[in-house]
Amino acid sequence: MLKIDYSLFIQIANFLFLLILLNIILYRPIRSILIRRKKEISSIEEIAQDLRIKADKYSEDFEENLSDIKKKGLKEKGDFKNQGMEEEREMLKHTRSSVEEKTHKTRIEIKDKVSQVRQSLKTELETFSQELAEKILGRDI
Repeated sequence: MLKIDYSLFIQIANFLFLLILLNIILYRPIRSILIRRKKEISSIEEIAQDLRIKADKYSEDFEENLSDIKKKGLKEKGDFKNQGMEEEREMLKHTRSSVEEKTHKTRIEIKDKVSQVRQSLKTELETFSQELAEKILGRDI
């Protein structure tokens, strides 16, 4: 059975001494490490949250810039296409006018040559007809 004597006080003192010693050596450092770790984790979580917010903002900006760039690219593509079509029309117009001019010059040259040939044929025809009439009649005309 339990006797209350001086050894009980020694045991209580021993227990309290051990409790104080463990608190100083073991529990305080562990608690301080846990508190420090909790602070570091919370600061890291805050940094991560800030980085997530920045990443979302940059992603939105990127998407917005990308859509603006796509719109600008499509506009420039349309402008280049229209410019090319306009240049094509101008080239075709120039080519048509050049072809029409050459055709007109060629027709004039052909008419001149035809009139020259007619003129030479007319003179030759008169000569041939006179020679033919002389041969048929057998005398000079």
